[in-house]
Amino acid sequence: MADSSSSTAPAGGKPAAAPKPPNPVFKMMGLPNIRFKLPSRNWMIFLTITGSLTSAIVYDRREKRRTQQKWCDLVAHLANEPLDVHQMRRKLTPILTAAALDYNVIEGRREGEVRAGAAEHIRKIRRKAGEQTTVVEEPSVETVVLEAREKMGVTDEPGPKGDLVIGRHTWKEYVRGLHEGWLGPLDPPPAPVEEAVAVPEGAEETMKDIATGDQPSPSPSDTQESPETKPDEANNGQVTKLEDIKVDDTKTEEPKAEQEEKEKPSKPTGPKPAYITTADYPTAQLPSTLPQSLDSSIPIEFPHILGFTNTPIRMYRYLNQRHLAESIGRDVASIVLASAARPYRDETLGFDSELSGSSTDATPFSSPDDSGAELPHGNHEQQTVLAKEEKEWHKSIYNSIDEDRERVWINDIALDSRISSRMKHSVLSTEDEARSQRIAEQKEYILGEERPAPVSFWRSMWINYGYGEDDETIRRKPILGNIDGEEDA
Repeated sequence: MADSSSSTAPAGGKPAAAPKPPNPVFKMMGLPNIRFKLPSRNWMIFLTITGSLTSAIVYDRREKRRTQQKWCDLVAHLANEPLDVHQMRRKLTPILTAAALDYNVIEGRREGEVRAGAAEHIRKIRRKAGEQTTVVEEPSVETVVLEAREKMGVTDEPGPKGDLVIGRHTWKEYVRGLHEGWLGPLDPPPAPVEEAVAVPEGAEETMKDIATGDQPSPSPSDTQESPETKPDEANNGQVTKLEDIKVDDTKTEEPKAEQEEKEKPSKPTGPKPAYITTADYPTAQLPSTLPQSLDSSIPIEFPHILGFTNTPIRMYRYLNQRHLAESIGRDVASIVLASAARPYRDETLGFDSELSGSSTDATPFSSPDDSGAELPHGNHEQQTVLAKEEKEWHKSIYNSIDEDRERVWINDIALDSRISSRMKHSVLSTEDEARSQRIAEQKEYILGEERPAPVSFWRSMWINYGYGEDDETIRRKPILGNIDGEEDA
């Protein structure tokens, strides 16, 4: 009979190696015998998927921070420029913090508020310029601050201003508010007159008697057949009389305070009504305070898509935020530096829609025509900018049945040639574009400054998450002397 031990021997005839004895140190410490081996098939699949996803997120966020820092360094020299004590910082609507610029925010919580806010801002400029109006502005914190600054001789910093518009929906309201502010009147439209309902004589007293449960006194005319006592075809010829109506007299009279509260007119919660409609653009008169060119504007994309079926698109955008940061950073930096601007392209005049901003910087700005004409839809850049975002809007925007709601978002953008030809698009100049590339390659830094020495990974972790401080913070810390007044021993 063959030996049983030979059945377990390998095919080569060599016996299997005995397992390596555990480390006696681990044994004395009570630790198990740790054997290093490759993970199983399922663990390999799990670690590959999670590791790939984590690496993609870490890489994207690192590149996004580098892109943001590049555009911040491009405009950071504006924060170091000297400013007169009697001047206010150049103001935009809104902008990067790295440039140390002031900004106004026109925020809308429902459709139409941005349009009303932009139009009211322009009307205030027209009233301040001396146009005749019957509107008396109520004093506010903003007006009090502006009056105090004027008395002290504080003026705005000279330089171009601009408007930064985020999203296609905001862009539509911005264009509508721009036309309403410059083409519309300064006085608000008259309030709609409520139509009075005619009530026959004596009907009001009869209804009061019915509500209180009192029976009205019969009159000779009640014995005759009247419309109230005619046979009702729906009730098989039965006669419906006033006495057959049952009134619930168990309800008590409401308190006077609650009744007065219900009688108070409800305050309007929506935006203010428009001062002018798009159909009145061609016949509107231009105000004398309208400049030959308006402040530059820049539309910023706002990608936002919902829905379970759009999960692949959302995942792609989540892992490619660096590209969005590059696009938005370039647009915002162009309006911050305000080094170049071009008119919005008009396809009817033969402008190539694929030209870059730097190649159209030298395009001469033609004087706008004073004859108002409504432009056809789709022939101008203002009407087609960010149009791809409308495909990603939620269906509730199109299926709303609220009649009191404005429909600025789903309506086409209506333009008037006298306003659209005065609008300008901010672009990044060729010099600034080249300097941003050198900053990305770490060949250049903020204007007038030298790039600081690189910080090691462990030191940056100690500074950010520990108790360490960087050199710049230490340099800015004040050096205090002997504040207790004690003499050295």
